[in-house]
Amino acid sequence: MFDLIETAHVLGITLLAGTVAVLDLRLLGLVLKKDEVSDVAGQVLPLTLTGFAIMVVSGILLFWSEASKMYFNPAFRIKFILMVLAGINPLIFHRTIYRTVASWDLTPSTPARAKAAAIFSLALWTGIIVSGRAIAYYHK
Repeated sequence: MFDLIETAHVLGITLLAGTVAVLDLRLLGLVLKKDEVSDVAGQVLPLTLTGFAIMVVSGILLFWSEASKMYFNPAFRIKFILMVLAGINPLIFHRTIYRTVASWDLTPSTPARAKAAAIFSLALWTGIIVSGRAIAYYHK
């Protein structure tokens, strides 16, 4: 069962991080320049939430199966901190700069704060994936 749950976890984070990356790259003006930011966000959000749900459920099951090992694993702790930050980042983004999306929705170059949020998001998700992978290699 562990292998199936781990596979689901990897697929969930792939779906989540992949769709987040598409939106972040649009905010940076690197892809889909002719598409409105709000359209891209609206199209990827259902997939992002699906990936998030798969990742959370499978992640809880993985943690539950090895909680005592994970608790003391520094890579797991780093991953957890990064996940909290990755959750806070879109909350701040949507409550601040995204509220004015109508004024910059069609522009190929988004506001600096939107670009900063995108860069931060890409860095966080890269760190989450790397630290998640590092969990398997830390043995105490």
